[in-house]
Amino acid sequence: MTTNIDKIGLQPISLLIIIFLLLQLPNHVAFNTNNEPWLTTTEPSPTPTPTPWPEQFHALLYMNLSSGHLQISNLWYDWPKGRNVNIFQKQLDILLYDVEWNNGTTFYYTIGDGKCRMVDFGVGILRPDFLDGAHYLGRVVTDGFLCDLWEKLHFMWYYEDVLTKRPVRWDFYDGISTHVMTFEIGGVLPDSVAQAPAYCFTEPTDAKPFSRDRLAKV
Repeated sequence: MTTNIDKIGLQPISLLIIIFLLLQLPNHVAFNTNNEPWLTTTEPSPTPTPTPWPEQFHALLYMNLSSGHLQISNLWYDWPKGRNVNIFQKQLDILLYDVEWNNGTTFYYTIGDGKCRMVDFGVGILRPDFLDGAHYLGRVVTDGFLCDLWEKLHFMWYYEDVLTKRPVRWDFYDGISTHVMTFEIGGVLPDSVAQAPAYCFTEPTDAKPFSRDRLAKV
């Protein structure tokens, strides 16, 4: 009798070896939906450390949300001014502003329709060195780049290009995957764009002691 294993040319011992190798992969990579090749879990010497974020940069991001929806984000990170601005273009939908401040306040609003939500998360923006203490997992090819990969508190998986030390991608625990399309060090958003409109200050604050408590540890 010819089995399915025989038909694809695999001997039982070969199949066992493949299963064993798959079991050695970290779960986050072994079940990567992009089927990207894991190269090694052996640490280079010395063990790579993630490059701190520049204190100011602008990045264009392609995001695949856990809901299955897509969006483009213009991210303006500005540590000296204590703010992080995401301008989200939802797929075939609205342009949403997300302005986060180091005092824990975040404004979500659209322009022209008077819609705004102010949330107090109680946690500020990420520090430039937020990846300090991250666990190094090895090297993997993602989005066509050879990257070092770290995991931080089971909250974020962060991919950095081995050659240029630029971020290539990061994934969050909730399934959101972010891919870096451009990365401009020193890019600064004008203050007038980062300022929430007046109608944001007529709405009550929505306090969220929230799951950003995980973020507070990052």
